Amino acid sequence: MRRAPGGQPMRVMVVEDDEDLRLAVTTELAGAGLRVEQAADIAGAHAALRVGAYDCVVFDRMLPDGDAIGYVHRRRQQGWAVPVLFLTARDSLADRVAGFEHGGDDYLVKPFAVAEMTARVLALSRRTGGGRPSVLRLADLVVDCARREVRRAGVLLSLTAKEFAVLEYLMTRPQQAVGRSELLDHCWDSSTDPMSNVVDVVVRRLRNKLGEPALIHTVRGRGYRLAERPS
Repeated sequence: MRRAPGGQPMRVMVVEDDEDLRLAVTTELAGAGLRVEQAADIAGAHAALRVGAYDCVVFDRMLPDGDAIGYVHRRRQQGWAVPVLFLTARDSLADRVAGFEHGGDDYLVKPFAVAEMTARVLALSRRTGGGRPSVLRLADLVVDCARREVRRAGVLLSLTAKEFAVLEYLMTRPQQAVGRSELLDHCWDSSTDPMSNVVDVVVRRLRNKLGEPALIHTVRGRGYRLAERPS
């Protein structure tokens, strides 16, 4: 399994309505060591992207519910920064320019070699963690990723390696609901039983160590959110 700079498995979303092509792209990316999830339209992709963290998204441009560049453009205006590769049969210069102008990071015209597509996705995925600051802050909580130190209101806290991994992951996604399965994917290895309560146990310990006011809030049915106050 390929891992991002922070040690988490690289995750990619493939959004393509052609089932055969989607399967071929997914199989190739999985074979390159990426954790791959799929969607057949913009609505399905949006539902997954709202609750999951990805290192790259591969969008077919023309999907059953619209042109993906419109969706990407709207998300970019909201501050969404995940790298995007557009796949499309539209090969004119104007189409390629529009893809970049609306927030795409790369543009690949069909038909394409899946090996080239994989190389481009890997290059985009490596960008995700590379520019992350080494010190993360929220309210009076400071997480020094390089030194692996956590301070709340200036007081050094003693965390286990797993507690630090969960907190670091939540800190890179402030205000976002992060599901238990996502935390399992990124902070535990694949041998962990997905039905176990290890995530809840570690989050409970983290809450106790971080103290009041609470920063980790439960989002019913979705997981946990790191924020100064519940939404």
